[in-house]
Amino acid sequence: MRVLVTGGAGYIGSVTAALLLERGYAVTVLDDLRSGHRDLIPDDAHFVEANVGEPVAYADALAGHDACLHFAASAEAGLSMQRPEAFYANNTAATLRLLQALVNAGIERFVLSSTCAVYGQPERVPISEDEPKEPANAYGHSKLLIEQALPWLGELRGLRYAALRYFNAAGATERRGEDHAVETHLIPLVLQVAEGRRAEIDVYGTDYPTRDGTCVRDYIHVADLAEAHVLALERLDEHERIVCNLGTGSGFTVCEVIEAARQLTGHAIPAHEAPRRAGDPATLVAAAGRAHALLGWTPRRSDLEELVGSAWRWQQQRSARRV
Repeated sequence: MRVLVTGGAGYIGSVTAALLLERGYAVTVLDDLRSGHRDLIPDDAHFVEANVGEPVAYADALAGHDACLHFAASAEAGLSMQRPEAFYANNTAATLRLLQALVNAGIERFVLSSTCAVYGQPERVPISEDEPKEPANAYGHSKLLIEQALPWLGELRGLRYAALRYFNAAGATERRGEDHAVETHLIPLVLQVAEGRRAEIDVYGTDYPTRDGTCVRDYIHVADLAEAHVLALERLDEHERIVCNLGTGSGFTVCEVIEAARQLTGHAIPAHEAPRRAGDPATLVAAAGRAHALLGWTPRRSDLEELVGSAWRWQQQRSARRV
């Protein structure tokens, strides 16, 4: 099977592209390298440098492909509230143009990298797939709009699809990890303090109704996420439509992540208590049963030591190569 991986020069996309190749798939990576990194693209993947929103530039490259795994997107929730029009352009409009190109090329399988941000402020935790979809930011809404379009493409165009709503991606493989120009995720930010690239880590809110007063998040190792995407692609042989959360069903507090990083790195990692950020829920944890039932997927690497330790090892290697 030939698989197109959009955003395959990015964090989750590159790890998934490498796993697909390992499993015997032929892979084409489509990425414009605005936020991706050429050196993260697997050596055996065919690479097309193009923007998914400009299908004229890659229409010929679609020939012969059987499926598309779509990771290319803007993902910073906070920034989406400052530049909503950019997120709708990149995440919604560009994805719709990609979908039209896929349909025109006869590609009948599509796996969407979606997000728990489609739920907004949850009414119940753990969060099931049946919870109301009321995004609290433009990022979540830009993804939800694509989820709402997919059933029509399934019914009217025969598209078999999976929408995977994942929670907090973290960790690294030996060769690939998280490297954003503007970092917003907790674990890499904490590790940047350990490396001396930041003076301290801000802790936004210490008075939440959690076990230590800081927010709880459901972290999933990037290699576990990649496994889920490959399983979803394969399960589209049996299911026309798959919609499920990707999470562990449990979570770690901000303070627990910081303390784990202190223990693993041997650095003090000063923390600064800051006010709560508007819109931050106390706890975001997935109900993960549907992914296990439909995909046969169980996270295997998502304990805190592996999440933080693998990210630390990769970040040190990345920094050493830049010297």
